[in-house]
Amino acid sequence: MSEHDKDKTGNSLFRQAIGEIRELKQDKVTPKNKKRRPIPHQSLQDQKAVMQSLLSDSYDPAEVETGEELLFIRPGLPANTLRKFRRGQFMIEAELDLHGRIVAEARELINEFLHNARFQGRRCVRIIHGKGLSSEGKLPILKGKVNTWLRQKDEVMAFCSARRNDGGTGAVYVLLKRLPLSPK
Repeated sequence: MSEHDKDKTGNSLFRQAIGEIRELKQDKVTPKNKKRRPIPHQSLQDQKAVMQSLLSDSYDPAEVETGEELLFIRPGLPANTLRKFRRGQFMIEAELDLHGRIVAEARELINEFLHNARFQGRRCVRIIHGKGLSSEGKLPILKGKVNTWLRQKDEVMAFCSARRNDGGTGAVYVLLKRLPLSPK
């Protein structure tokens, strides 16, 4: 028996063993799945939790009145710096307007704003918190929160209510600590 005849016998035995076959009609090709970059969910949650815990909410709205000026200065800051700061003699390099924001949004926006401003080398920024005239009870809720939160931030060297033409008691100037120079 020749090699060719053996092959025919093998094919026929194979076909007998399998039985009748039908052709599948399919014109779709299954694409290869692209591997997605993993999302570090736990790290993101941890970072958010840390940011939330950095700013406490222990605040009584009765502590800060609508027209009351805010003033805070870290020890060691020269008196003439504070004087110039209160007079609005520092150039405002960035601004954040919190009008219409709820407390949770405001806290997150302030964290992000201060971080970005400092990273960009900005020293003096303005945060507009409003006077609370459209809030329930006409109390300045965000004003008190901003007062409490900014005192807790190490990068904040000082803050004070803005001059009348910059928002008055509805806004604060914030003086940020310089970023340390990186070694070359």
